[in-house]
Amino acid sequence: MTRGRTVSSWALLLSPALPLAPLLLALSACGGEPSENSGKRDAPSAPLGFELAFAGTAADGSAEPAADAAPAEPLVPLTPEELAARIKAGNVRLIDVRTDAEVAEGTIPGAEHIALDRFNAEKLDLSDGREVVLYCRSGRRSAIAAEKLAEVTGKPVEHLEGGILAWEAAGQPVDKPDAK
Repeated sequence: MTRGRTVSSWALLLSPALPLAPLLLALSACGGEPSENSGKRDAPSAPLGFELAFAGTAADGSAEPAADAAPAEPLVPLTPEELAARIKAGNVRLIDVRTDAEVAEGTIPGAEHIALDRFNAEKLDLSDGREVVLYCRSGRRSAIAAEKLAEVTGKPVEHLEGGILAWEAAGQPVDKPDAK
């Protein structure tokens, strides 16, 4: 039974490449043309497409991306504790992308409000040098805004994983409007 699962797993893993298998085998078997002087064939050359297979690797052959490559992940999730430490250290521009009604229920101290439907990453003034961190209720909308901002800046953008719900659950402070 275990052997059957292993074979099935390999078959599923390799199935996308199966249509190319005959072509790849044929190309890999191709060698150079016979030399004029010796009548013997040269050593086989790399199969067609070899360069494409290694295009994603660094010059030294490692799987590490080049330093100038685009970021692998445009989002950097922060825990409430990590965000609290960043806020305490300063130099953070905290942006709340929730709706006006949600913001009226409370915000993380020091946050500015730009609702997701009004969030324009291209027009966001980043000239003050502060590090932008985004948050919303649960982390979904801040991830959307962070992806938009990462596209514009070409750099990963941080957002509060789990949003203000995780922030409150971690016992972090929230500015709530005075009940009257």
